[in-house]
Amino acid sequence: MLSGIALECRDPRKLAAFYSAVTGWPMVFESRDWISLGPPDASGPAWHLSFQRSAGHQPPTWPDDASSMQVHLHFRVENADLAEVAVLALGATKLTTSPGYRVYADPAGHPFCLVT
Repeated sequence: MLSGIALECRDPRKLAAFYSAVTGWPMVFESRDWISLGPPDASGPAWHLSFQRSAGHQPPTWPDDASSMQVHLHFRVENADLAEVAVLALGATKLTTSPGYRVYADPAGHPFCLVT
């Protein structure tokens, strides 16, 4: 059973704060090098979005034929315009827009999508 996804970054606290604001999920675990967020109403086995300190983390470049995203997150939203304003205010960077989805980079450079 998949229990979660972990993203490497230089500053787990900063990235966890960004994704906590995006998802509304609270912090459920914290150590110096690892922070996990989880749904506030998890009644079964918890699924976590985690952030692991990696001092040498280099963000992927996208789009770039010589590099890849490796993995990226999708967030389903009802109103892409309102969601875009929110993630940009939190520190995201807009990368591209296509019909049905918009691609951004989080503050550590990981690509993610808002999809309708």
